[in-house]
Amino acid sequence: MLKQIMYKCLGVACLLFAFAACKTPALITRTENRAVPASYNNSQDSTNTGKIRWKEFFTDPNLNALIDTALQNNQELNISLQEIAIASNEIRARQGAYLPFVGFGGAVGVTRAGRYTSEGVLEGNTERTLDTRIPYFLPNFQLGPTASWEVDIWRKLRTAKKAAVIRYQSSVEGRNFSITNLVSEIATSYYELLGLDNELAIVQQNLDIQTNALNLVKIQKQATRVTELAVRRFEAQVLNTQGLQYGIQQRIIETENRINFLVGRYPNQPIARDAQSFSNLVPAIVNTGIPSQLLENRPDIRQAELNLAAAKLDVQVAKADFYPSLNISASVGLSAYNPKFLFSPESILFSLAGSLVGPWINRNAIIAAYYSTNARQTQAAYQYERTVLNAYIEVANQLSNISNLGKSYDVKARQVEALTQSVAISNTLFNAARADYTEVLFTQRDALESRFQLIETKVQQLNAMVSMYRALGGGWK
Repeated sequence: MLKQIMYKCLGVACLLFAFAACKTPALITRTENRAVPASYNNSQDSTNTGKIRWKEFFTDPNLNALIDTALQNNQELNISLQEIAIASNEIRARQGAYLPFVGFGGAVGVTRAGRYTSEGVLEGNTERTLDTRIPYFLPNFQLGPTASWEVDIWRKLRTAKKAAVIRYQSSVEGRNFSITNLVSEIATSYYELLGLDNELAIVQQNLDIQTNALNLVKIQKQATRVTELAVRRFEAQVLNTQGLQYGIQQRIIETENRINFLVGRYPNQPIARDAQSFSNLVPAIVNTGIPSQLLENRPDIRQAELNLAAAKLDVQVAKADFYPSLNISASVGLSAYNPKFLFSPESILFSLAGSLVGPWINRNAIIAAYYSTNARQTQAAYQYERTVLNAYIEVANQLSNISNLGKSYDVKARQVEALTQSVAISNTLFNAARADYTEVLFTQRDALESRFQLIETKVQQLNAMVSMYRALGGGWK
């Protein structure tokens, strides 16, 4: 009776220990916030320019040719392709983890047991029963297949494979986001290059005008209508304009080399472009749609969402480490102390074993890994929220930027027109000795600066259009 009570108590204790081994620590979880504002400016128009393919959005054939070349040769995109290949191989590795492992091999060894050991006693008895003496040093030859299999009773291995599949999808979205940034960067640099070409043309035109003015002032000095000071001031202005010319030429070279780098070419290769078409460029109308479309269009948001889903699966995998694991091993083959007996029926051996083992005492490593996985899941949730918030802010900022740049361009266009007329008036008055030469110099300088500002504003308009297209998730399709 006492033994039965002891056995029952021991069984209850084993069940309690097993329950304690399978119990997982409590965690503080965070649910990501997927809500976004209903609109940008109280508009419910769902037309979204981000869904348009980049070949349809950009109409300049030279720009499209550069983007096509970059999509083939850009090193960053080729690196991301290898990341996708690595993620694909990880899926294959995870898939093989929950399948049986089968191997084939052989082994050769030699042993000699002590006379007073259990093995030695068995050898002594064998020597007395056999006609031939067993070798003093007993060799062993083995040959055959072996197999092992971890039974995925908690779906830990399958969950790990599912997480690997999601991370593969995340790497694909990461490459799409790289394409979006690449298309945007090439378009931005291309429009900057067109703007610099036009700035250089304006500088050269002004340089011709200022050189003619300098020659005129020299003639007027000979006629004692102006002093040497006026000649030197006009000459200084010509030199200043020449300095601007060299600075713009350097910026053109740097911009060309930046584009060459993006398309995977060595520097100092010409960039095909039509600088005269810059004046006819009009920023395309970009329809923002509604904010919820960002969750579908932007690759970085989808990548963050997939990373979050994979992190949740990692928590399930880490939780399964607290449960017992079932392992089955088997082997069949041939074993003999002499090679001539190796292929005889008496040398056949086989084994089959199963083990159910779970963590019980000192689970600190498993608990730490579990907490770390949960922390990474929380981190992924914050990263997802941050990505969505950043996407909305980018669209809102560019929406305001496009509006303000449009108004600024109209103002600067009127300023350029007024200063252009002022230059002609100041020259006429100076020739008639009714205006001082300083007025001519200041008017020419202000007119040149205003034309530069007008070109820069137009470049900013075009770049804002490109940035809005990127912010809406366009460029990767």
